[in-house]
Amino acid sequence: MVVGMSTPTDARDRLVAAAQEMFASQGVGATSPRQVLAASGVGQGSLYHHFPTKHDLAAAAVGATVEGALTAARRDLEGATPALDRVVAYLERPRDALAGCKVGRLTSDQAVMDDDGLRDVVTAYFVRLLDAVAASLRESGMPDDAARDRAHAAVAIVQGGYVLARATGDPDAMRAAVRGFVTLVTDRPTDPTDPTDPTDPTDPTEETA
Repeated sequence: MVVGMSTPTDARDRLVAAAQEMFASQGVGATSPRQVLAASGVGQGSLYHHFPTKHDLAAAAVGATVEGALTAARRDLEGATPALDRVVAYLERPRDALAGCKVGRLTSDQAVMDDDGLRDVVTAYFVRLLDAVAASLRESGMPDDAARDRAHAAVAIVQGGYVLARATGDPDAMRAAVRGFVTLVTDRPTDPTDPTDPTDPTDPTEETA
């Protein structure tokens, strides 16, 4: 192999990563395969070899975004620590509030919502996330109905926190929303002066919900 030449797997990964970033910043509908190709730096032949159509590229990129987000959530929600602490860890995980949720923003992309395949991937993400949060809450001793309700509220707090932060230009909007919900669900106040910043834009998991 010539030194510096991309392998097929590397070229595919670069195309998917470029598509993920562009879809997050400008939407699936507004992004063309040629724009993704230019951003990825791979050859044109690689694009059409791996992704003959824009839909193929969108399905791969949306799927990768969803799987990455779900993996990050499960890292918080699954483990040996007390169940309720794991839910709090999910809520308080550092996020770039002003960037918005890459999965949540897909629900406002008409090109995604009008496509049965892409919409189903996004829907499945939220269903699986709700199931994971509810499972942790049930493990903490909550009845099933209460756990489901609290799981919906927890996920809504994160999504709503992104919206409020972006609307106001203030990342503290997400911090306030999370603090308020954690206080309600745990019956213990959180310290607003805690140096741990739940909206740290340098955190590598910022793109996850």
